[in-house]
Amino acid sequence: MKAEPVLDARCSLGEGPVWDEREARLYFVDIMAGRVHRYSPASGALETMETREPVGAAALCDDGGLLCALQSGFAVAGRFGAELRLLASYEGAAPDIRMNDGKCDPQGRFWAGTMAMDFRPGAGALYRLDPDGRVTRVLEGVTISNGLDWTADGSRMYYIDSPRRMIEVFDFDPGRGTISNRRPFAAIEDGAGIPDGMTLDAEGRVWAALWGGGAVRCYGPDGKLLEVVEVPAPLTTSCAFGGPDFAELYITTAREGLTESQLAQAPLSGGIFRARPGARGRPANRFRRAQGNRAADPVS
Repeated sequence: MKAEPVLDARCSLGEGPVWDEREARLYFVDIMAGRVHRYSPASGALETMETREPVGAAALCDDGGLLCALQSGFAVAGRFGAELRLLASYEGAAPDIRMNDGKCDPQGRFWAGTMAMDFRPGAGALYRLDPDGRVTRVLEGVTISNGLDWTADGSRMYYIDSPRRMIEVFDFDPGRGTISNRRPFAAIEDGAGIPDGMTLDAEGRVWAALWGGGAVRCYGPDGKLLEVVEVPAPLTTSCAFGGPDFAELYITTAREGLTESQLAQAPLSGGIFRARPGARGRPANRFRRAQGNRAADPVS
């Protein structure tokens, strides 16, 4: 199966697609450019929100706001395009560390991971932001914290630390928001690309983007490869189901580091692609900010 282009966004490092079923729009970020985009497939309109620093991921809030994982910490805006205000900082924030990918769990907590700008091994971590604003470092020694998602019953969390070249799975405690029993789920063989962002569909299958592989792979709950969606852009970064029936798989890509020759062969790199693979996704989990938990200073 091949994905089709839907938006020539020309992102340097497009990432983190999230479908908003209330607005019928796709949100995604351009990490190093410090931009959150909002795209309407129906009208073709593209809106952009500047974050003024690298933004690793964005999540929808249950009150209609937008939560962003910034290099300096977690920030929230009352609506798309409004002023971002710092909600919480995180231990380990530094000029050479940035956020990379994040997502909300079914209980409304936001999880996001970090990485070093120079990709040095073990410099990153995975953090959990609770609705009351508390931040907990859940996992240490991470190199490039990437895709994550949860099963519908909340019993497992899938996770990618890209250089490990595999999708891993943890047992998940929904009540406490803790992980345990880390183990391999599916390994990515040499030459196929590096695992990046991911999503689960309604049947519990895992869809993972392959950086350098120009593809999204689908794995069954048993870890067996079921399907490959080819993407005409080598730096495939992440994916999310959307559309009115959640049957459209939206795929983000990047163009950073590609040579002129490579861009000539894949001119739509950095754009958004879409496929209808015969599966259906689920609505994105939203951040459930606790009443009274208000953001502080504006992000400078």
